[in-house]
Amino acid sequence: MTSIRSSMVTRLNPTTLLPGILGGFSLWISLAGSLVDPLGVSRTASAEDRINVVWIIADDLGPELGCYGYPSVQTPNIDRLAHEGRRYTHAFATAPVCSSSRTAFQTGHYQTTVGGHHHITRDKQPLPDGITTVTQQMQKAGYFVCNGSGKADDKKFAKSHLNFQYKPQTFFDGVDWSQRTSGQPFFAQVQIKEPHRTFVHRDHEYANVPIPPYYPDHPITRADWGNYLASIEVLDRKVGAVLKRLDDEGLTDNTLVIFTGDHGRPHVRAKQWLYEGGLHVPLILRWPGRIAAKEVSDDLVSLLDLMPTTLTAAGADVPELPGINLLDPDTSGHDVLFAARDRCGDAIDRIRSARTKNFKYIRNFHPELPYMQHSGYKRLQYPVDTLMRVLHQRGEFDSPFMADRRPAEELYDLRTDPHEQHNLADDPRYATQLIRLRQSVDQWIVRTDDQGRFDESVNVDMDALMKEKRRWYEQSLRKRGLDPGLSDEEFLQWWDEYLHAEPSK
Repeated sequence: MTSIRSSMVTRLNPTTLLPGILGGFSLWISLAGSLVDPLGVSRTASAEDRINVVWIIADDLGPELGCYGYPSVQTPNIDRLAHEGRRYTHAFATAPVCSSSRTAFQTGHYQTTVGGHHHITRDKQPLPDGITTVTQQMQKAGYFVCNGSGKADDKKFAKSHLNFQYKPQTFFDGVDWSQRTSGQPFFAQVQIKEPHRTFVHRDHEYANVPIPPYYPDHPITRADWGNYLASIEVLDRKVGAVLKRLDDEGLTDNTLVIFTGDHGRPHVRAKQWLYEGGLHVPLILRWPGRIAAKEVSDDLVSLLDLMPTTLTAAGADVPELPGINLLDPDTSGHDVLFAARDRCGDAIDRIRSARTKNFKYIRNFHPELPYMQHSGYKRLQYPVDTLMRVLHQRGEFDSPFMADRRPAEELYDLRTDPHEQHNLADDPRYATQLIRLRQSVDQWIVRTDDQGRFDESVNVDMDALMKEKRRWYEQSLRKRGLDPGLSDEEFLQWWDEYLHAEPSK
């Protein structure tokens, strides 16, 4: 990644100014209490006037929003946020699953660097020496740091889901910003569950909306996709409530709002995969008077950029990080973005990727594994997983994703193949791009000290873990009244009945 272009707010030291301003004491008084913000605008450093920061984090969200041009889904509140600020079209997570991605953007470092790469890491360790978090840095700067749903009457911490040792009671100062002392600036992380599965049940059909072409266009696919869109509309209403609260409390003009998803959408070949569906997230920044309304940026940006951007806006110290300050007017994004996927539940894996504006390179460290290896979570939650298996068995659907093995390398030209369906790794016409991105991943693994190279079984009883996951999977099926030994055809029938049942009142 490119280096940080703007890292720290410049503070003026009155002792160095005094000799030159003996005739202007009042000017000295003014300067002594001021700082220069990241956009070059002088503002007071008093606690009452310092900027507040609110992160609104949706769980499992792709860019299927009105402001991103997606039809039929109704997202007026998120659209308003984009209308009043800056929308990024090329924003990406560093991992396609929640705990790993959240570990990264809370520390500002890749999850593979800090040992948080396996989803819900079993061998959780303290953060390595020298690694801090965005919450710690904001606390040091005098901010009240909280984590909730954005409701003033919250009593419990919202989802944090981090793959290192920490105590929520010290990681956060409270649940809601209403708990801060009078005049104290706050950094609020607002966690919204939607559109994480289980989805809400749609109350109408989303006819003719575009779905990714690597799915079978089938009533079950469209019903599941419709529930996803309905869940996004629930998310939008919750975002609207947070924005209204900021308005009602008179905080809007002095608050930087950052809205994003923790990783991509919760669907087959998306969540838990390094394709665009698993990594591409919406990202919107609103800061009245500092970020112009209706801005759209095509820069390649990362969720790792949230920490340096937040710290710089707050005037907090910014450690050395791989991310960039998105408020720096001279930044033009990253040249290359890297991402990683490791074990997710009972699906052992190691995959790395590098993405430029035009190409995506993926390295499969376990080419012997099928893409559709068993995952208890996905089998329980993704009806299209079962649909694809059944249609493939019937000879009615085929895709490289159904293969028994994977290629060791994948390369996609995103300009002509945005859905990453045509692997060009063996095409000699793309040898230059392949070699360049292969080398960039090699260098990134060394430069960032990728911990995925170590065998997890050295510290974790993998047999016990797999038995635990199997028990959970079988118990979950029995709760649905299903035999764990049911066939794919039988499970598909259950999904059909579930998805097309009338929504419960």
